[in-house]
Amino acid sequence: MTNQPASAVRPGPLKRLGDVIQLAFLPTDFDATMKYWIETVGVGPFFVLNDVRLDEMKYKGQPTDATFTMAIGYWGDIQIELIKTDSDAPSLYRGEYAVRDRLHHVCVFVESIAEARAACAAVGAEVIVEGKVGPDGAVIYVDPGQGPGHVIEYLQPMAGSEGLFQMMKDAARDWDGSDPVRVLQ
Repeated sequence: MTNQPASAVRPGPLKRLGDVIQLAFLPTDFDATMKYWIETVGVGPFFVLNDVRLDEMKYKGQPTDATFTMAIGYWGDIQIELIKTDSDAPSLYRGEYAVRDRLHHVCVFVESIAEARAACAAVGAEVIVEGKVGPDGAVIYVDPGQGPGHVIEYLQPMAGSEGLFQMMKDAARDWDGSDPVRVLQ
């Protein structure tokens, strides 16, 4: 950064897309990490989705059929997402972007994936992963220039997912520690 006065620095356009709603981690030991978040930090309950696969998924422009498991718990208004890869297919969770045991990426909900793409293109952010989420949702994971560990997920949620996320948030609000891991079908 240059030695310009603070008044001369303009914020980048990516922040205008929305606020961070999720911190995501790719732990080496998925179960032990979930136990840590539950028993030490107090985040829970976690909702587990197995065999997640994005429709029309591409990794670095090439089709891939990667699958993964994710567990989502809420810490106030922030989602804590834990991810476990379930396949050897090329993905954000294998190779150079498979940053483990520290922050992997953050997520921002957007109303328009096209607007998010345009803002990312304007700053030279590389789309690493793209795919469809349900019948009307979409997602891109972008590297805005700092490499692995600095990825931003932009998610245009599919219709109806607000209710699912609200159910998870409500479950966390007054959670008493019971039923800490809940598998969603």
